[in-house]
Amino acid sequence: LSMQEVVFLVHCLCALSLNLENSFIENTVMAAKAKVDAAYRYSRQQSLDRVRRNAHYADVVRLMKQPRGASRIAVRSADYLANSLQMITESLEKRHKRSINATDLISKENLQALIELTGCSPRHRIPSCRTTQNLHTYRTASGVCNNIKNTRWGASNTPFLRFLPAEISSLLVSNRILPTPTADVQSDPLYTFLVTIFAQFTDHDLTFTPTSPSIASFSDGIDCGKTCTRREPCFPIDIPENDPRFGSNSEHECIPFTRSAPACGSGNTGFNFGASTVREQMNTLTSFLDAGEVYGSDDAKAHSLRDLTSDKGLLRVNDIFNDTGREFLPFSSMSINMCATRARITNTSNAVEVPCFFAGDDRATENNALTALHTVMLREHNRLARALACLNPQWDGERLYQEARKIVGAYLQVSEEDFLHHIVGPDVIAELLSTYPGYDEDVNPGIANVFGVAAFRFAHLMIQPIISRLDEQYEEHPEYPSDLLHRNFFTPWRMIFEGGVDPVMRGLVGRPAKLNTQQHMMSEELTDRLFKFSSRVALDLGSLNMQRARDHGVPGYNKWRKFCGLSQPQTLEDLAAVLNNTDLAQRLLNLYGTPDNIDVWLGGVSEPFVHGGRVGPLFACLIATQFQKIRQGDRLWWENDGVFTEAQKRSLRQTSMARIICDNTGITEVPENPFLFRPRGNGYTQCENIPNFDLNPWKEGGESLM
Repeated sequence: LSMQEVVFLVHCLCALSLNLENSFIENTVMAAKAKVDAAYRYSRQQSLDRVRRNAHYADVVRLMKQPRGASRIAVRSADYLANSLQMITESLEKRHKRSINATDLISKENLQALIELTGCSPRHRIPSCRTTQNLHTYRTASGVCNNIKNTRWGASNTPFLRFLPAEISSLLVSNRILPTPTADVQSDPLYTFLVTIFAQFTDHDLTFTPTSPSIASFSDGIDCGKTCTRREPCFPIDIPENDPRFGSNSEHECIPFTRSAPACGSGNTGFNFGASTVREQMNTLTSFLDAGEVYGSDDAKAHSLRDLTSDKGLLRVNDIFNDTGREFLPFSSMSINMCATRARITNTSNAVEVPCFFAGDDRATENNALTALHTVMLREHNRLARALACLNPQWDGERLYQEARKIVGAYLQVSEEDFLHHIVGPDVIAELLSTYPGYDEDVNPGIANVFGVAAFRFAHLMIQPIISRLDEQYEEHPEYPSDLLHRNFFTPWRMIFEGGVDPVMRGLVGRPAKLNTQQHMMSEELTDRLFKFSSRVALDLGSLNMQRARDHGVPGYNKWRKFCGLSQPQTLEDLAAVLNNTDLAQRLLNLYGTPDNIDVWLGGVSEPFVHGGRVGPLFACLIATQFQKIRQGDRLWWENDGVFTEAQKRSLRQTSMARIICDNTGITEVPENPFLFRPRGNGYTQCENIPNFDLNPWKEGGESLM
């Protein structure tokens, strides 16, 4: 049963005269729950067994994308409901010996009973904000009540928005346009690798789409990793014939892929039926630039990240290892350790393994460059909390935590403005993101599907195939040399045992990003070696991006060109003019037949850059439009009246990524603007020459905090 059919059934249920007995509804839900729970148990046990033996690439990605806590409960309820509806439909069709139409469906009362019994209703009623403490001063962890009128707008565990209606594609996915051998990678002459990792860090603040917790088909129990047939939630990526990574038998191969978990309904309130006719996917993070990747996006996660052994407002740190006296992220307490990769990568059987790191976002250990940035921001929070305690010794731990968290969130918002100038270019900034217009309670800041699964994945083509580690002179580190990217996936032990944060941070600010060109798009580290922990073919990031967009029903390239007021090419000549490249246009048409069929992600990353940016016109439009909504729809945006005092705003405007690096590492010399690539000696400065962040406006008794 497709999601379109499920929602069609849901819509029609409201107009039926047929009433099913309560006992039938209850028994059906019990059977559906048993089926879903069995699939979940099988999947968990298989994951435990596989990781204990030798983690397969698909298992690593699946574990990383699992919903947890409140998100997992919401996903399970959605699976209960979908399977209950399917079982009812099958029963009615068998009873009436024909396909069911609107006159055969069940009553509104039956539907309400289903929603209640599966758990889709009570957990997602619109919350009241009347009892929320400090509502006008601090954010809730989940983003609930940021908008007082529409309390779930921008909150975690709500569906992605759609700028355009969903469309379904059944085309094959190919990576023939993308791969770039490592030797052919071109470096960006203007921007550092920090730009790439900051984009990933930002993405992990805004979007996380959990996949189904089940790796087995709900209908027949077949393992998704053992079939190339699409059975919910299995959605494998078919490999075109004679793909070189699979050899002569490629017609029988596929890349394992599991669908994103469905939301328990859709529409602006997140979980009410009746507003949508398609399957919607859930964003488990808030849509606000609130440093959720540092602090978590629900109350339970936020609480677990805090150091509650003292009343100092600190975040938890690693209690086993430190980085020459500086803090590491704490370790995860998960029962399965997908970061036990040291013995495999170093080919050392007795190597000491360590768990994954624990942060506000579960992907913090995905690569060491990202881990380094997470660690720096953890340290910055604790530095701020300690400094604020010196300024205001009367403040308790809760006040210190919330004020430091508020400042770190504002840091990221200010830094984002600088970052976006380099990505979408000054012309688009002037059009969509120039002067702050103030808060608008009628603007929904929710993340659009196309942003999460396509436009903001532009940075995948700026990823260098190497993680650089540099010494104090910004030269190759003599003891801990740079290494290939795929050897830095899920390797916290490199941070612990191989020099800590400083060499990696120097690599981020002292080495350029990869330059995306139409001839050299995506490094083979991401098309042929992504998460490669076994001898089988690794995952292919480009293919994953396109398949995820198709799973989410994101329309194709030309629909989005039209949305942004751009031309919609119809012929080879039209497409060649848009891309300024006839050869690339021909290769795309050889694959897709018509520009209308081009996947939006591939079409977007194929466009020439806008002036002063690192994306083409389409992605510049989509990215700027999304951030416009995030900024204008956030009641607690740093520039909004009353969020900070004028003196505090003046301090925040002086926020410097260079200063944050200096304050939280052992690095003593940095580029003045760490986003801009400069050879050492040109644009570098000693940390002592960079102004400190002025916290005096936060001293109580001076200018009012509100």
